[in-house]
Amino acid sequence: MVGTPCQMVAATKMDKLLDEEFPVDIKIGLFCMENFSYSYMKEMLKEYNVDIKDVTECRIEKGFAWFFLTEDRTVKIPLSKAKKCVRKNCTVCMDFTSELSDVSVGSVGSPEGWSTVIIRTEKGLKLIEAAEKDNYIQTKPIADSGLKIMEKLAKEKKSESKEEIKKRERVGRPVLYRREIFGDEYENEVSNCTFQDLKGDVVDIGACVLCGACVYACPEEAVAIKDRKPELVGKCVEGCNACYVACPRTYIPDEILSKEADNKPFGDYIKIVSVKAPMVKGQDGGVATALLTYALSNDMVDNAMIVDKSSTEPWKPEAKITDNIAEVLKASGTKYSACPIFKPLKESKEGGS
Repeated sequence: MVGTPCQMVAATKMDKLLDEEFPVDIKIGLFCMENFSYSYMKEMLKEYNVDIKDVTECRIEKGFAWFFLTEDRTVKIPLSKAKKCVRKNCTVCMDFTSELSDVSVGSVGSPEGWSTVIIRTEKGLKLIEAAEKDNYIQTKPIADSGLKIMEKLAKEKKSESKEEIKKRERVGRPVLYRREIFGDEYENEVSNCTFQDLKGDVVDIGACVLCGACVYACPEEAVAIKDRKPELVGKCVEGCNACYVACPRTYIPDEILSKEADNKPFGDYIKIVSVKAPMVKGQDGGVATALLTYALSNDMVDNAMIVDKSSTEPWKPEAKITDNIAEVLKASGTKYSACPIFKPLKESKEGGS
């Protein structure tokens, strides 16, 4: 699975806290400052006389949102202007580098054509070493100057989000995922929480990340994403709190995400390196795509969860599960908009595959 920090949180919670076996085995997290509303971005582009269907690639770098268009055209929009499209939930996220992944990948800190990779687990280390041995990727030490840039951005995100969290809580809008809570206390707090609690604590106050974890976790298919937010379309089973537990914006036990992480810009990790993938033409170093293709080609995983562009709505992100390497290569590149990444995983479960 490749995803953003909040999606890594959801995957980790479902793996560790739900009763059923969670099928995601390797988590590749992306560096992420914020995500954008697809509809707001579409309207913003109109102000620059750009039809979103003409966008072939989007990149956030050097203080601008760069939109590469058909016929070799390029439009750059100041990030200060593009910020009006940022989704509300992103402003309380304190994770820049996907701290709960096995491997984190981002462009910040490495030279052009390379990606920065943070290896966090033994599983992630095994993947990187094996991919390098088989020439899917190349690695080199990251420069101290690159680490300093990364640290500056990571600290800024934690600091700014902490201020936003304090601001929201002063006016009675709880930011539950940042509350310190442990084992028994956590179980007591969430034991009777239904979708209505999730709606009140997360959805109604603009904290939903639209990941689709609640849809995946619901054993009764009673939750669906409609009008860009989760809704109850069936009846909650008495005693079931799966949707509430799965959500990355409800309580997270300290055993999974310690609040001590606030003092670590990149969270816990084994090592940080610069990486590129010579065989893959992808964004920055093409590393996330190369790791997916390597894992599939060498039967480390059966399928990959990816985010491609919708075939019906231009540039709109669409999640899918595939074992087809050509599809993985086609989907390379960041989409910068929220996507219910766990939705196809639910469909796969229902289909018995």
